Amino acid sequence: MNTQPEILVLYYSQGGAVREMAQLIARGIESVAGIKARIRTVPKVSANCEATEPDIPNSGDPYVELSDLEECIGLALGSPTRFGNMAAPMKYFLDGTAGLWLKGALIGKPASVFTSSGSMHGGNETTLVTMMLPLIHHGMLIVGLPYSEPELSSTQTGGTPYGASHIGGTMDDKPVSADERKLCIALGARLAQTALKLK
Repeated sequence: MNTQPEILVLYYSQGGAVREMAQLIARGIESVAGIKARIRTVPKVSANCEATEPDIPNSGDPYVELSDLEECIGLALGSPTRFGNMAAPMKYFLDGTAGLWLKGALIGKPASVFTSSGSMHGGNETTLVTMMLPLIHHGMLIVGLPYSEPELSSTQTGGTPYGASHIGGTMDDKPVSADERKLCIALGARLAQTALKLK
C-alpha cells in the first residue's frame, strides 16, 4: 500500500482565526503534488481539576495524538497569542511530548509556525518564536517565509518572516486579510516542498 506522505497541521483556536489559518496552510500544503495535510487540534485546559473535555470533540477537527507527530513528515504549528506567548493548551500538549524527544522521533523534520493576535504589536513574533523553541529541542528544522513573497513587504496586516500571522482586532472580529491568506498558503506550500526534499 503506497500512501501519500502527510504534514501535520496542529493548532489551537478559540475565536476561529487560527483554525482558518490552519485550513489555508493545509491548502498550501496540498497545492504541492504528492503530499497531504492532516489537520488536528488540542483540547482546552482548565484550572478546575474536575473539568474535562470529551475524548472526541463535538465538532471540528480531531484531537492530536502523539502518533500524528511520528507519522507525519513535517509540522505546521499554530496558536493564538497570549501575552507574547503560545496559548496554554498548546504548551500543555507540547510539554507531554518528552517520549518523542527521547526517541528522537522528530529529528530532521521541517516545521513552520503561525499565530493570530488582537493588535499589530500584540506579540505575534514572540509567540512564533516561543513555538519554535520546543521544536528546535526536538531537532526539527524551522521553515519561515522569505521576502521573495511580495506580501511580506507590502502587508498592512499580519505577516512575518518567522511564520504566518493575523491581526484579529481586540474583539477578534477582523477577517483574515488577502495578504494574510496568501502568506498562509505560501507557508504551507514552502513547508510541503521542503518536507518532500528532505524525505
